[in-house]
Amino acid sequence: MTAVSKVGSAVDELRLALADDAAFEAWYRRTVSTVYSYLLSRCRSADLAEELTQETYAAAIAKRNSYDGRSETTSWLCGIARHKLADHFRANQRGDRRRIRLEVRQIEIAASAHEPSGFDELVIAEALESLPPLQRAMLTFVAFDDLSVADAGRLIGKSHAAAQSLLQRARDGFRRAYRGEKAA
Repeated sequence: MTAVSKVGSAVDELRLALADDAAFEAWYRRTVSTVYSYLLSRCRSADLAEELTQETYAAAIAKRNSYDGRSETTSWLCGIARHKLADHFRANQRGDRRRIRLEVRQIEIAASAHEPSGFDELVIAEALESLPPLQRAMLTFVAFDDLSVADAGRLIGKSHAAAQSLLQRARDGFRRAYRGEKAA
């Protein structure tokens, strides 16, 4: 069998599986254990592996036109599953960061309820206001909004390298202003 006929038969296999309920059922039964095993071996949770397997098949159906047949459908499905797992881990990481920030804010609020002075908040606000606008924007996006340097840079129209430099200058300027030091 030539490479072209292999590609054509793999694409045809997927097309036929999506065109008929019985063919889909057979294709699904043939491929699902591989996809599920792939996910389970990486996430170690049967419930999560089942959920991500479902998401994988839903995405495969939605992206069926992107399948070019150069690999087995199970390889293609495992590639989609890998992206679904990465999406899951990224969402968990964002959720953990949000939860931690919320807990820290609650601790800060509870602590400030016992402190009569908001001096620190005033000094922080003044130090932030002392920065040039783009530096203030970079520091705000990265420190408060938890954006990556690249994402914050894109928001203000800077390359990644320029955003890195801008953030470093913002951190240095903020540190000096917070400590009450004069600019060098």
